[in-house]
Amino acid sequence: MLLNGDCSESLKKEEGVAEPPRENGLDETEPGDEATGQEVIVIQDTGFSVKILAPGIEPFSLQVSPQEMVQEIHQVLMDREDTCHRTCFSLHLDGNMLDHFSELRSVEGLQEGSVLRVVEEPYTVREARIHVRHVRDLLKSLDPSDAFNGVDCNSLSFLSVFTDGDLGDSGKRKKGLEMDPIDCTPPEYILPGSRERPLCPLQPQNRDWKPLQCLKVLTMSGWNPPPGNRKMHGDLMYLFVITAEDRQVSITASTRGFYLNQSTAYHFNPKPASPRFLSHSLVELLNQISPTFKKNFALLQKKRVQRHPFERIATPFQVYSWTAPQAEHAMDCVRAEDAYTSRLGYEEHIPGQTRDWNEELQTTRELPRKNLPERLLRERAIFKVHSDFTAAATRGAMAVIDGNVMAINPSEETKMQMFIWNNIFFSLGFDVRDHYKDFGGDVAAYVAPTNDLNGVRTYNAVDVEGLYTLGTVVVDYRGYRVTAQSIIPGILERDQEQSVIYGSIDFGKTVVSHPRYLELLERTSRPLKILRHRVLNDRDEEVELCSSVECKGIIGNDGRHYILDLLRTFPPDLNFLPVPGEDLPEECTRAGFPRAHRHKLCCLRQELVDAFVEHRYLLFMKLAALQLMQQKASKMETTTSMDDGGPLSSEAKPEVSAGAEEGSSASGLAKVKELAETIASDDGADPRSREVICNACKAVGSISSTAFDIRFNPDIFSPGVRFPESCQEEVRDQKQLLKDAAAFLLSCQIPGLVKDCTDHAVLPMDGATLAEVMRQRGINMRYLGKVLDLVLRSPTRDQLDHIYKIGIGELITRSAKHIFKTYLQGVELSGLSAAISHFLNCFLSSYPNPVAHLPADELLSKKRNKRRKNRPPGATDNTAWAVMTPQELWKNICQEAKNYFDFSLECESVDQAVETYGLQKITLLREISLKTGIQILLKEYSFDSRHKPAFTEEDVLNIFPVVKHVSPKASDAFHFFQSGQAKVQQGFLKEGCELINEALNLFNNVYGAMHVEICACLRLLARLHYIMGDYAEALSNQQKAVLMSERVMGIEHPNTIQEYMHLALYCFASSQLSTALSLLYRARYLMLLVFGEDHPEMALLDNNIGLVLHGVMEYDLSLRFLENALAVSTKYHGPKSLKVALSHHLVARVYESKAEFRSALQHEKEGYTIYKTQLGEDHEKTKESSEYLKCLTQQAVALQRTMNEIYRNGPSANIPPLKFTAPSMASVLEQLNVINGILFIPLSQKDLENLKAEVARRHQLQEASRNRDKAEEPMATDPEPEGSPEVPGTQPGTAQDPAPSL
Repeated sequence: MLLNGDCSESLKKEEGVAEPPRENGLDETEPGDEATGQEVIVIQDTGFSVKILAPGIEPFSLQVSPQEMVQEIHQVLMDREDTCHRTCFSLHLDGNMLDHFSELRSVEGLQEGSVLRVVEEPYTVREARIHVRHVRDLLKSLDPSDAFNGVDCNSLSFLSVFTDGDLGDSGKRKKGLEMDPIDCTPPEYILPGSRERPLCPLQPQNRDWKPLQCLKVLTMSGWNPPPGNRKMHGDLMYLFVITAEDRQVSITASTRGFYLNQSTAYHFNPKPASPRFLSHSLVELLNQISPTFKKNFALLQKKRVQRHPFERIATPFQVYSWTAPQAEHAMDCVRAEDAYTSRLGYEEHIPGQTRDWNEELQTTRELPRKNLPERLLRERAIFKVHSDFTAAATRGAMAVIDGNVMAINPSEETKMQMFIWNNIFFSLGFDVRDHYKDFGGDVAAYVAPTNDLNGVRTYNAVDVEGLYTLGTVVVDYRGYRVTAQSIIPGILERDQEQSVIYGSIDFGKTVVSHPRYLELLERTSRPLKILRHRVLNDRDEEVELCSSVECKGIIGNDGRHYILDLLRTFPPDLNFLPVPGEDLPEECTRAGFPRAHRHKLCCLRQELVDAFVEHRYLLFMKLAALQLMQQKASKMETTTSMDDGGPLSSEAKPEVSAGAEEGSSASGLAKVKELAETIASDDGADPRSREVICNACKAVGSISSTAFDIRFNPDIFSPGVRFPESCQEEVRDQKQLLKDAAAFLLSCQIPGLVKDCTDHAVLPMDGATLAEVMRQRGINMRYLGKVLDLVLRSPTRDQLDHIYKIGIGELITRSAKHIFKTYLQGVELSGLSAAISHFLNCFLSSYPNPVAHLPADELLSKKRNKRRKNRPPGATDNTAWAVMTPQELWKNICQEAKNYFDFSLECESVDQAVETYGLQKITLLREISLKTGIQILLKEYSFDSRHKPAFTEEDVLNIFPVVKHVSPKASDAFHFFQSGQAKVQQGFLKEGCELINEALNLFNNVYGAMHVEICACLRLLARLHYIMGDYAEALSNQQKAVLMSERVMGIEHPNTIQEYMHLALYCFASSQLSTALSLLYRARYLMLLVFGEDHPEMALLDNNIGLVLHGVMEYDLSLRFLENALAVSTKYHGPKSLKVALSHHLVARVYESKAEFRSALQHEKEGYTIYKTQLGEDHEKTKESSEYLKCLTQQAVALQRTMNEIYRNGPSANIPPLKFTAPSMASVLEQLNVINGILFIPLSQKDLENLKAEVARRHQLQEASRNRDKAEEPMATDPEPEGSPEVPGTQPGTAQDPAPSL
């Protein structure tokens, strides 16, 4: 889950530095200053190499770094091809054993060239298990089943299928020649205009997956554990193996190693069998007894180490695949064991039993953070614990819903049960004990956990020392919502009433406060814009709070101050909270608000609060500064700096939120700075200027009259909360502020979003990316209907067609998800696949009356069913789901869309929806599967058949949890990333590159190798290297970016599609033409599946494909793609746009190569006209186009002359050889750069000037070496037409945050 907006909030808060106003990271304070510079050097101690001596192989040297642990050398040896079969060994230096957990720099005498000896150690039961587990992992290392099953943070990647392995030098050798004959024909379904949307190509079969069989069976023997007398001979456990040659053997794992014993399946004989061979490693023993094992295991390991590391490393959070091929279920002892233990014995190889999650989560927060190395260590620990906790919580939540965990209150009804598993507390999202009676009952209880999670996320980001939150994960699984929380020490022994010393347990009737909590929360109040306020308790006493009343403070037995129930951290959203006697501003009433929502917990998003405060700040500056300037003009006196100018200028602008950057562009920012200086330089003693500021503060609703400070009281309009008489005025102002914020969302944020979509400043491609874009601007998903209304009313409705389609699809699938949730709650486990396939049939199949298959009668024992007391929560009539019909479901979807989103859908069936809104069934299937966790079989579904349903129960393979959790951020790395971007924007590419490399190191330090932010870092690095002409480096970084995007975001995520396009460009530049084409074809296939053809991004993709095909002289094919791009560009950018002019030019060039000069002239003339009207006669683009027209005309005339000559003189004609131009690779590459907006990494106009000089110089060097005609030269360096920041491929988003922008 990506958290926008709250990453940067926390960055500076911990240092207590006031934030300077900043926009898009442009004037971010550089972490390149002295202090940080030195800190960075500390981390990058120089590495050195040591020699490793392992038994049975040649000595080899290994590069290590001083801050690595000895343990990390162990890991490397367990991964290396020649030492991977060892797990139980120690490393010795000069005869002394090294401690597993010590850092290398602390080892005495360890230096360049030291020799480390690998010494085999005796086994224990634990070590023997780890060894067997490791051998099994090696045997399964190429098997993708864990990724399909969503286990152990494995996920899929298909890049190697399209690049034929690695893209490094091997790629160069294979595809060395520029014009190798390559097959460029794309599959039919990829061609423009194709209606077919197959599903199977989504997961092409990888050649390496046909596993080499080394063994038939490796499993724990039924003779375990060894009896006492054998234990005393050193037996630890017994294994049973069937080799590929069908030989059945029993193996003893003893303290000295592994050997064959004489037991059989039914007869126990632990004596050694012949050959009496004892091996310290199971692999060596198996090599001895099975020739097939020896041969295949060696091959398997060779293949394993050839794979790119990014294909094998675990991701920090599990990514699930919504489709999977039919797989055979193989026997696997480790998997079986894992399923029935909670892995407690060797949980992550930690000594001791279960992990104390709360202690781990809180201790990592308490680590020191004074300097960079300390902060890195702390952030790394926090991130690791969160990622482990999320995995454990997900596993526990599934166990709870599947009925595998005993409740701690088993006698209560199922909805009210609570569970503890593995030191995590689980509760279900139902309204128990009428807790949420006034807020909407079960519906409120369902949304409260996600609101609470947002609160936890926010307080974690502010990161105040001494204030603790619970580890929180929200899991949606099989229609139920489960909240998993870490346990406050001592909370289970005492009653809640006694333990709460701050806040209220009954929504504001009894309220208590505590000075220490007030002090801690006061420190969060500025970043979170929360107002310290007083409320009345049931005895009419005033109680002071600095949070909403439900926020409870509990001091644990460990003495820490915890806050929980943060569900109302942010102010309520009045558009969805009708309050009798309160009128909303006109903007709201015009849009039909307030509307009653299903629950009363609707609150504004943090991004909205930030954007609103930002908006008010600009207003404040304008008001104050204009008045002050007028005064100044009248006085013209020298003034000294004013007292409260200090706090004003530093705190006035706490944060530029993600949503505000468009409105206040860089020029607006400069003005604000100037105004801030004006205000700051004014004399505070002057009562008139004080009055000015006081007036401005009043006008914008600031709570202070001497400085800009807007805060919200989260308890306003909260049922049951009363305020003292003395605060009535403050309460009135706060109510007004909330109304203004609600109006701001409707009058600024939603129109701003629609404007950005019209300008193509954001390009969502599916539901998730649309939701992301809305949330960045602080617009909740319940406003989706309003966004669509605005799109419909927009004057540029056609240019928003893609947004409308995505929005409608999202609206339909979200409504269907709401229905599916309650539908699933009535289904027993045994009927799950039948119920899900029935639902999908009703939702997507054209078959008019699908029948649900109930479980077969002979398996239903009627007698026993009656007595089942422990039913799944809410299960009453277990077959009610079977009577659903498509008509009923679609009626409910339309109702839900109206009730929830206030949008009227005009469709009564899936076919009508597809017809009316231009949707694709495959896209709807993807969206509903991702939202609900369904996994379906990879095959072609006949959705449109009216004779049989599209899905059978065999097609539903699995149902996964949908998990929401906190993602801790790497703050220092993020600063480096932003400064790197700022440097790049100022045109200092080298320095920018160094800073971003540094950011990459820090990100790796905190997150490990896999993370979305690392992906953004790699993409930018690749782009910089490409611009600086280092294609090999660009290729290597972009390959990593693609692999990482596939692994952490999903194989068909819109971000992955973009990464594929960038990689194709760098492949083309490195003369790997066929690879470039297959990557572009893959991107096009994914885009067709995720959205369809009619998307502005498709124009860019088709231009890319067309250009590459032009380059390999496939002219007819090239025209199909380029002409499609022209049509799409014309639709989305308007026929007069410069993009369309460029598109005409590209088409003209292909016609020229085909010698069809009439068509070429026609297209180039169109382009010329656009340039002339948009840019004027004298612009170089216009001149260039006119030159090209002349050149075409000459060629056309020459051709005509030749033809006439042939007609006149027949065979004896004297024909001068015709010059048809096959495009040079250089010219194709140049055009590719232009359309991909290369050289325009998120740059603003003025920064381009600096870059231009540098780029021009490089270009001249390149051009000189290429020695080609200068016809299109200015195109690549000229910023005007294509470099406008809207060029697809350079998203403005990349400038602000490494969370992937689309």
